[in-house]
Amino acid sequence: MRLRNVLIVVDNIEKSKKYYHDLFGLDVVLDNEGNVIMTEGLVLQDKSIWEKFLDRNIAGKSNSCELYFEENDLEAFAEKLERLYPETEYVNQLMTHSWGQKVVRFYDLDGNLIEVGTPV
Repeated sequence: MRLRNVLIVVDNIEKSKKYYHDLFGLDVVLDNEGNVIMTEGLVLQDKSIWEKFLDRNIAGKSNSCELYFEENDLEAFAEKLERLYPETEYVNQLMTHSWGQKVVRFYDLDGNLIEVGTPV
């Protein structure tokens, strides 16, 4: 058995495709009416489809999981994030853990938690 994808719920597929392409370089592999598969296994699904499927409302900012990315030049990434998306809500700005790893944590356009860190 293999984990194939991670799905996150988004309010606006087009804005989210641009966001994940702009910041992380992810490209669209498949775009099928509110369901988008991007490179690296990220799947975006329109909130209305997800709510209908579950027959429940979606709670944003659950803080129960995060998307984790690694980046060698974290300072350049942090600058790009601030330049392209200055309205970003941060959990923590660029910081260095006691073991030397640099990280930044923030929410995407829909309140999904993201961490970007230097490789360990």
